[in-house]
Amino acid sequence: MIKPAYIFALTVLLLGACTSPATVVEETSTQPNIIFLMTDDQRWDNLGCYGRPEFNTPNIDKLSSDGVTFDNAYYAVAVCMPSRVTMLTGRYNSNHNVGFVAPNDYTLSQADFTKSYPALLKTAGYRTGFVGKVGFTVTNEATRPSTPKEHHYREQMGGVFDYFAGSETYDHKGLVIWPEEDSVLSGIYSEGRKNSGRTLRTGEAMLRFLDTQPADQPFCLSVNFYAVKHDRDRDVYWPHFEPYKDHEFAVPDNWVEGDNEALPEVVRENARGVYLHRQRSSTPEMYQRLVRRFAAQGYSVDEQVGLLMQKLEEMGILDNTIIIYTSDNGRFQGSHGLFDKCLLYEESVKAPFIVYDGRKPKAQQQRRENALISSVDVAPTIVSLAGLELPASMQGRDISGILDQSQDMTQWRDAVLMEDLFLVDMFKERYKENVDEINQKLIDENKSYRSRGIRMDRWKYIVFYEHRPQIEELYDLAQDPSEQNNLADSPEHQEILKELRKRTEELYQQAI
Repeated sequence: MIKPAYIFALTVLLLGACTSPATVVEETSTQPNIIFLMTDDQRWDNLGCYGRPEFNTPNIDKLSSDGVTFDNAYYAVAVCMPSRVTMLTGRYNSNHNVGFVAPNDYTLSQADFTKSYPALLKTAGYRTGFVGKVGFTVTNEATRPSTPKEHHYREQMGGVFDYFAGSETYDHKGLVIWPEEDSVLSGIYSEGRKNSGRTLRTGEAMLRFLDTQPADQPFCLSVNFYAVKHDRDRDVYWPHFEPYKDHEFAVPDNWVEGDNEALPEVVRENARGVYLHRQRSSTPEMYQRLVRRFAAQGYSVDEQVGLLMQKLEEMGILDNTIIIYTSDNGRFQGSHGLFDKCLLYEESVKAPFIVYDGRKPKAQQQRRENALISSVDVAPTIVSLAGLELPASMQGRDISGILDQSQDMTQWRDAVLMEDLFLVDMFKERYKENVDEINQKLIDENKSYRSRGIRMDRWKYIVFYEHRPQIEELYDLAQDPSEQNNLADSPEHQEILKELRKRTEELYQQAI
C-alpha cells in the first residue's frame, strides 16, 4: 500500500508559500461554502472508490465514503472546453456553442458568463476564487474562433473572481494572478522557484485562498487541476511515481492491441483517438507506461484533497462546506482501440462524481447513488445549494433533492443526452476564415463522425448523424458493459432501437 506523502507536502507548504498559520474562521453565514474540484482527463474508474484500488486515492476515497458517490454520472459533452463551459453555465454544447470546431466554435460572451454559477454567487455576496486550468475564453461578445491568441483573463473575468491563479493549459505559460498585491500567491508560481510541480502548486494556491478568506463571508472556490492530462516527464511529480514504477496495472477487457476493426469505418479513418492509440496505448508496454504516469498524477491530486480537508478542519469550517469532485471528461487509454475522449463510449462519457456536504450528518450521506445525472446539472445544483434562484438559461437539473433524498424519483429523468461535435480535421483548420465551407466539405465527403446519443439505466444509443447513411449503435449495458456487441442490426432489438432513436431526437430538440 502506498502511504500518503503528507509530511513532504506540509513541509513544502510551511517553507514555501503558506508561511502564515491557518486562520480560524467562525461560521457567520447560513450560506454554505462551496468548493468545486475538477481534474483534467481523469477516467472515472482510475480511482479507488470506483473499484480500482490499485489507483491509490485514499483521500478521495474517504470523501466518497463520507459523502454521496454517483455511479451513473455522465458528461453532456466529453472534451475539455465545451465540457467546462457546460458545467459552468448549465447548458448543452449545442446551446452555448463554445467548442473547438465550427460551427460550434464561439467564445463565451460576457452576457452568458454573468449567468454562470460563480458570477451568480459573486452577485449574491460570495467571495469567489479560481485556481488552475481555465480552458475557455470569455469575450465581450461571442466571437470566432474559440481559441484566440490572447485571453485577457483579468479584463474579462476580473469582475467575477476575487482571487485568480489561472492559465489556458499550463501554469508555466500565460499564467495570470490576482490580487496582484498578494506576494505569497505570486511566490507560489515565481519563475525559478524550486518546488514540486503543477499539481502541488495548484494545491498551494488553493490553500492560499483559504488563508486569505474573511471570517464573515461565504466563499465559492473552483479548483481545476491540470492533472491528470499529459504524461511528459515535467507533468509527473516523481516521488509519487516511485511506488508505481514496476506495478502491472490490470488491463480492461475492451483494451485492443493495435487497430480495432470493429469501430465504424468513419471513426477508424478519421478520428484522432485512432492514430493516438497507435502512438500511445496500442501495445502492453505503452499501456503500462501511460497508466503508471496517470496513476502517479492522480495520487498527487489525491494528496491535495487530503490537505484541503485538513485545512478546512483546522479553520473550523468543514461543517459548513460542500465539496464536489469530478473531472472534465474521461479517456480511453486503449479501450476500444482508442486514445483520447469525445466519442460516446463509457470510458469517455462516464464521470466520477462525488458530493460531500459538511452540514449533513454522515448517516445522511455515506452512500452510493444510482440516479442518472449529467454534467449539465453542475451549475444549477451549485446555485441551488447556495440558496439562489436558477436563471432561465440553465438547462440542467438541480440534484440537491437527490443529495438529501427528498426527490421523487418517479419524476426524475430516465435518460441523459450526450453530444460529440469534435472533428480533428476541423480543429486543424480552426483559424481559417472559411471554416464553415471546410466543415460542409467534410460532411459532403462523408468524413464527419459527429454523434449524439442517450444513456439510460440499461441502454446506450449512439447515432453518427451527419454520416450518410446514418450509423447507429445500440448497447445493452446490463449484458454488455464493455460495449462490445452492437445490437443496432439485431432484428429482435428493432423496437427498442426505434424508441431510443426517437428519445434521442426529443432530448436533442430540448437542448438546442
